[in-house]
Amino acid sequence: MAVYKFRVSFEDYDDISRDIDIKSNQTFADFHKAIHQSISFDGNASASFYMSNDYWHKGKEITHLEKDVKTESVNLMEKSQLKNFIVDPHQKIYYVFNFEKPWTFHVELIKIVINEDASVSYPLCTKSNGEAPKQFGISPIIASAENDDLDFLNVMEYAVDEEDRDEMGFDGEAAEEEEEGEKDEFAGEDFEEI
Repeated sequence: MAVYKFRVSFEDYDDISRDIDIKSNQTFADFHKAIHQSISFDGNASASFYMSNDYWHKGKEITHLEKDVKTESVNLMEKSQLKNFIVDPHQKIYYVFNFEKPWTFHVELIKIVINEDASVSYPLCTKSNGEAPKQFGISPIIASAENDDLDFLNVMEYAVDEEDRDEMGFDGEAAEEEEEGEKDEFAGEDFEEI
């Protein structure tokens, strides 16, 4: 039996990936579970694999839960073997988990091994790069009109209160005076054209 080696990476986190070996006759449900075990997600929400082209356009859908099957053209993961959908030795698959607060993944077939290793229990995560984000992590701080001057701190998840703003010299009047000074710096000067 052939073994597929897939690289699974978060769409929003380029430096985090997992390599997963899985037998060609195993199902997308097996693959779904292997992905979630490798990144420590629970895997209980709705999810779908989409067979894709090189540009990550969604094609044929294979879904996790029967309630998500909307048309006859959508297949169920537990009834779909990988070998029946892999048509390219570099097959790309777009994977979406939890449609309400989606996590999206790029899945690429990177190698096909003709004979499985009888001593290995598949699927198997063979390589892990980077620490996966928490499934139910804290959302980032959102910038407000009050602290626009310090937006870069929000990106780094630092909160700045009014006392800190004063200590750093970020008061509105000083910033306005500085801007006016810059405008007047060259006022009235004649420049020679070259």
